[in-house]
Amino acid sequence: MSALPIGGFDRSPSRDPSGIALFERHPAIYGLWREHLFRDDTERICASLWGAGPPTPGTTVLEVGCGPGHYARRLAARFDGLMMVGIDSSEAQLRRARAAALARGLSGCSFERGDARALPRPDGSVAAVIVSRLFTVLRERDQVMSEIHRVLRPGGFAFVAEPRSAVRTGVALGLMRLTVRAASLLRPAAAESPPPGASSVMDAAVFGRLMEGQPWARVQREADRWYQYAVCEKEA
Repeated sequence: MSALPIGGFDRSPSRDPSGIALFERHPAIYGLWREHLFRDDTERICASLWGAGPPTPGTTVLEVGCGPGHYARRLAARFDGLMMVGIDSSEAQLRRARAAALARGLSGCSFERGDARALPRPDGSVAAVIVSRLFTVLRERDQVMSEIHRVLRPGGFAFVAEPRSAVRTGVALGLMRLTVRAASLLRPAAAESPPPGASSVMDAAVFGRLMEGQPWARVQREADRWYQYAVCEKEA
């Protein structure tokens, strides 16, 4: 499926000559900045998905493009019986996520390797899907949204958070570059991997078209200065 006409990016700009992505070679750096530099939307996610009350035990929720699994771990720790599944293409990030969950004794979350463009779940099998900052680095946005709609059960919800400030996103990438360069001074092998590649930030119109592109029963959008959000409900 073709991309939206604004020039998205897959993860290839962040790969070194050997084909290993930056977040594979430097999972600790990526995890550090993802946790501390990017906004934490845990409270917004909880209010959007479970504002009327906590999820029932056994509820399954996917975090797609989970990286080190921050939301999967935070939500599993908050709600007893919630089954969080983090999905990512990076095995290095998944190892980090599993280790962090094990260290906290979290039994309600698991992590598996998968492609956001072909989610490893049957049709109508999950109650909710969480996606945060994935579309800044992934080209096939429509295909991903189609997969999210497919795996959601009737009446399920998708929570999507994306940055809307190219300047702020650029600052984050710049800080990652500086961290990688600093790491290369301490460990020469790190210098073999280039800094993070560029990212693509959607404006409000493009974000709106992407969110409205599936046959949702309802789409609620909101934005502030730095981020834009959508909660998409599948028809019951």
